[in-house]
Amino acid sequence: MSLVRRNHDNYFPTQSFGGLLDQFFNTELFDWPTRNFSSTNTTLPAVNIKEEEEKFTVEMAAPGMKKEDFKLEIDNDKLTISSEHKTEKEEVGKDNYTRREFSYQSFVRSFNLPETVDSDQIKASYENGVLMLDIPKKEEAKPKPVKLIDVK
Repeated sequence: MSLVRRNHDNYFPTQSFGGLLDQFFNTELFDWPTRNFSSTNTTLPAVNIKEEEEKFTVEMAAPGMKKEDFKLEIDNDKLTISSEHKTEKEEVGKDNYTRREFSYQSFVRSFNLPETVDSDQIKASYENGVLMLDIPKKEEAKPKPVKLIDVK
């Protein structure tokens, strides 16, 4: 089982031709704006997910952040990665004029974990603008070496 987002809608609607068109325009290709933007109209960080023999590797592009900005939670086999980043800048100019600029960015991404992962052993690190997660597989899910059986 892979670690990907799935659309569980019925791909063969039985209602009408209009239902078929609705389903066509609800595919991921046409859902790009709502998938890649958060509720605050900022883009969501891009994610790469790679499956290896021993683990899944998740890479999330999040430049300009600190590791303290991230919150990672697992609840009922759902991995949620969220972040809040606040920036404030104060400038004092001539005539004691003060200007304050601040920004607020946040996002939430959730992924359903397959039953084959060991969620107690997930490790995360943040370096050079990339959040890295190593999600190891359970021993029984790892490929086993070829076993030869003697014929008697």
